[in-house]
This record gives sequence, structure tokens and C-alpha cells, in this order.
Amino acid sequence: MIDNRINTFLKVCETMNYTAAAKALNLTQPAVSQHIRYLESHYGAPLFAYDKKQLSLTPQGEILLRAAETLSGDETRLKEKIQLAGCDRAQEVIYKAGATMTVGEYALVRPLASLLDDEPEIRIDLTVANTDVLLEKLRAGEIDFAVIEGYFHKDIFGYEVFSTEKYIPVCAAGHRFTSAPGSLKELTGLRLIMREKGSGTRDIMEKNLQAHGLDIRDFSRCMEVSSLSAIIGLVKEDCGITFLYEAAAHEGIMAGQLKEIRLDDFAVEHDFTFVWNKGSLYENEYRSLCRKLKRRKDSA
Repeated sequence: MIDNRINTFLKVCETMNYTAAAKALNLTQPAVSQHIRYLESHYGAPLFAYDKKQLSLTPQGEILLRAAETLSGDETRLKEKIQLAGCDRAQEVIYKAGATMTVGEYALVRPLASLLDDEPEIRIDLTVANTDVLLEKLRAGEIDFAVIEGYFHKDIFGYEVFSTEKYIPVCAAGHRFTSAPGSLKELTGLRLIMREKGSGTRDIMEKNLQAHGLDIRDFSRCMEVSSLSAIIGLVKEDCGITFLYEAAAHEGIMAGQLKEIRLDDFAVEHDFTFVWNKGSLYENEYRSLCRKLKRRKDSA
């Protein structure tokens, strides 16, 4: 059971305001201050500092925050395990998982279905959201692990590569270019249809554009859509081009509705990665689950 003073610390980190933390925890502000002072005395280091009246974490506070978030998430999972042990569902293994859209809708479905068929005692409650949202949920202890396509801090999260996927530019199968494009820059006269900020798919696109000295603002027109299936539908109707994983485009390409735009200067692969809070007591369990899913994906 996590010490209440750690819970207070987590709430202050969330609000960066002692008064707001006290209100949320139904404590007095002096009680919140006392909890923080105790922790600072216990660890022998300042956890917070003020800069122009703005509260911020010290480097020591950042270290404690990462550890406290992991402890909080592990305690939630431990509590669920203990509660299940005393009822008819004692054999059930429950995971709260997250997946980004491409992973959840295209890469994970078959291996997950195979796993659940082979091991019916496993229950996975799956949240599909963008990378930023899932990492926030992971740090808050709302999910146990996530399979993401975006970038993440390897000093904060434990991880294992789930798969490596091709990332490609795509247009409607019937799109007619004035002249066949050979470079990324030659696509900028077209409408770019892209995911919202915080999406791993978009983040990877922007980083690769930057590597070529380009930006989304270099495209003549841009359109932001939060639904991957809607983006694919719009591209099929020749409303513009997009950048996505081959796994997401595969069905449309095989059906003759989409085609890859082959460029001389664009050959990108990126990992889909299984991530969890670094230092989790359940790290080996998450690695084992990842490998079970990976084997099923590789054999599909």
C-alpha cells in the first residue's frame, strides 16, 4: 500500500499547486506542505523549487515522480489481482492495455485474437488512442502497458520492440501525376491529409520531412483528420496523399484502391513498441505477453 504522502506528492506534481492539491485530496494546505517536507527530509533532497513564483520539480523530484508513478500503477494491478483471487474468477488474468490506431486496428488484431483463443483466461481491456494520450495514461496508472508507434522517453519507460514496419507515402490508385515524382519535395504541390498532433504517425512524418528540410507548411494544402480509417477513405477518393504504415494501407493496395508513391529519397521503417513504466514489478510479465503476441504476428 502506497504511503499517503506519496499520493500527496503525485497530486502536487499533477497540479503544480499546493492549494489545488489540498483541495483535490480533501486536505489542508499545511498538511500537504507537511507531507512534502517529510518526503524531502526522508530522501535528503529538495523535491520542488519555485522559479518566479512558478512551482517546478527539481531533478531529484523528477526521479521520485517516475518511481512513484510506477509504484502507483503496480499497486492498482496488485489490488486487482488480490480481489480476483478471492472470487470465482481467480484464474482470470486481466490487463488494461493501450494501442495506437495503426497498431490497434491493423497490426494487433490477429495476434491478439489468436492469444485470447489459446489462453481464454486472459482478458485484455484495450484503449485505442494516440501515442501522447497513451503515455499519459501509462504514467497515471490507468493502463498497464501500451503498444505504440510514436517516440517515447526510454529513461522513463521499459520497452520491447513488437515489430518493425515500413512507413510509406500513399495516394489513390487512380491518381495521375503530371510527372512521376522522384523526391519528397515533388509531393508538396498536393494536399496532405494527416493525423492530429500527438499521433505517432504524424510525429514520424514530421521528423522525416524535417530530415529533408521540409515542413507540413510546404504542402500547398493540408487537412487534419483524427480518424485513420477516414484518412484512408479520403485518399481512396483522391482527395490528397498521406503517409502511413504499410500495414494500414495493405488492404487498400491489394484491393487496387491505393498505391504506394515510390520515391528515390524516402525509405523509412519504424518500430511498433511495447512499453510500460520502467521498473515495474510486472516487467517480466509484460515482456512475456509481448513475446507471445510477437510470435503470433510473425507466424501469421
